[in-house]
Amino acid sequence: MSSQAIIEKTRAYVEQKFTGEGSGHDYWHMYRVWQLARHIAQSEPSANPLVVELGALLHEFTDTKFVSDDGSMGEQEIATWLESIDVNKTTILEVLGAIRNTSFSSSIGKDAKVHEHKNIAAKIVSDADKLDSMGTIGIARTFAYGGNRQRQIYDPARQPEHYTDAIAYHKSDSPSINHFYEKLLLLKDHMLTKAGKQMAQHRHDVMEQFLAEFYDEWDGKL
Repeated sequence: MSSQAIIEKTRAYVEQKFTGEGSGHDYWHMYRVWQLARHIAQSEPSANPLVVELGALLHEFTDTKFVSDDGSMGEQEIATWLESIDVNKTTILEVLGAIRNTSFSSSIGKDAKVHEHKNIAAKIVSDADKLDSMGTIGIARTFAYGGNRQRQIYDPARQPEHYTDAIAYHKSDSPSINHFYEKLLLLKDHMLTKAGKQMAQHRHDVMEQFLAEFYDEWDGKL
């Protein structure tokens, strides 16, 4: 089976599984991460396009927000799927490596550059996923996720949290505006590729502009 056919079958599999998910981690999130990863990979000639694209499409299968274990069941599902469409074992291992521990929560309590040792496919997938949490899309996803989890939009009496581990981060019921300070505005410094860093700066600026407007409207100044 050609690489193009493998990618298209995987895209359709992801679409079937995640369409209608309501927290901002739906099929279209994975589609956008896939497109971002393809764009970033154009500036990284050493990257294996098949590994990058499959990693981007399948990255949510191991997200600990949605699976009950440490992500290993999601990895098994990925492996089973890829084996079913005749992807070789070496590529499967590379895809799993491109996904593993690339989330923001996996770096909580660690140095912001904890993932710099990763191979280029993992860096691309990590940057693409984080970029989709920034800018106007990131703003929209933040409030979609907050509504899905019945969180307040904003509470002036609640200050942003400083998390020391991923468990506390995932259990938090912090208002959606606080999430900007707890995660989104930190992502710029977690980028690992040159293209990712450039795109992140623009999206970071958009979020800061949104917050300035939000507070002025909240206080009735505009």
